[in-house]
Amino acid sequence: MKLLVTGGAGFIGSAVVRYIINNTQDNVVNLDKLTYAGNLESLTEVSDNERYVFEQVDICNRAELDRVFKQHQPDAVMHLAAESHVDRSIDGPAEFIQTNIVGTYNLLEAARAYWSELDAERKQAFRFHHISTDEVYGDLPHPADSVELKTDLPLFTEKTSYAPSSPYSASKASSDHLVRAWLRTYGLPTLITNCSNNYGPYHFPEKLIPLVILNALEGKPLPIYGKGDQIRDWLHVEDHARALYKVVTEGEIGETYNIGGHNEKTNLEVVQTICKILDELAPRAGVNAKSEDASTSLTTSYSSLITYVSDRPGHDRRYAIDASKIAKELGWEPKETFETGIRKTVQWYLDNQQWCKNVQSGSYQRERLGVSK
Repeated sequence: MKLLVTGGAGFIGSAVVRYIINNTQDNVVNLDKLTYAGNLESLTEVSDNERYVFEQVDICNRAELDRVFKQHQPDAVMHLAAESHVDRSIDGPAEFIQTNIVGTYNLLEAARAYWSELDAERKQAFRFHHISTDEVYGDLPHPADSVELKTDLPLFTEKTSYAPSSPYSASKASSDHLVRAWLRTYGLPTLITNCSNNYGPYHFPEKLIPLVILNALEGKPLPIYGKGDQIRDWLHVEDHARALYKVVTEGEIGETYNIGGHNEKTNLEVVQTICKILDELAPRAGVNAKSEDASTSLTTSYSSLITYVSDRPGHDRRYAIDASKIAKELGWEPKETFETGIRKTVQWYLDNQQWCKNVQSGSYQRERLGVSK
């Protein structure tokens, strides 16, 4: 099978490409515009593989999309290309509308034109898999809101109504609706997945986990929005890649599958966990040193760098995925717990400092984004 993966140089996309090349006999055409968050260094281990091809193409360029479909003749599309950072969407929503909505429209139309000309057998087998986010659902009740909620908290299911809160999530919700409409109106064989927060290697350092790791190593403040009690369900990116391949190869046309990690953590818990692991793996200078009177130990834990800042506008309080459908119907479950996954992630960043330096352009120095009102 030949898979056209859009956004394959991004965080999740590169994990998908690496998984397919390393674990299957399928071919991959990686289509990526190479914006600030796309980096071909994330694909070094597979770039020379004869089953891998790269095309630097913007999904808003319809003519180039048509060329790619005609030239490479894919059997399925895995659509991951998207602007994805909420804070950036607050500062500049126009790019999110253009890429996530207009770009998805262009890709759907290019795929439809290509699919309509296939012979009966290939047309029947074709798949268009759209990868989305749990943020389209809005947010869920938080345990701090009510005593009654502490033991019976609701989860996002595939039937949860859409209620996006940010320009980013609204643009992704729009693209989800387009994909469903192209199935209903034109018969294009589509599937949709909605995932929880991803983490793992090769993550651009504007996102919480890599930002905290790199700031900590440089002795910079570790910013916590509000009280840090926002809850997210954390999914290791390699578990997500396995799930996405499972869906595109075995999922039922017209279905939506929620993909989650079964790891609800507050943002503060995540940051504290990272600090604890760094204290063990890369202790700061002066750990266990004694003060001059020798009666007290100097504290040099990374947790001392935690700094509380004003909250993000419209910040969702809690996300949590019910992933029972994909487990029951496709047999997928995450392999990583948060404890195992976050330790591997911290170690990866410690071992790959050069990648971290290379991926950060001069235009982004891990400053705070998304403070526009």
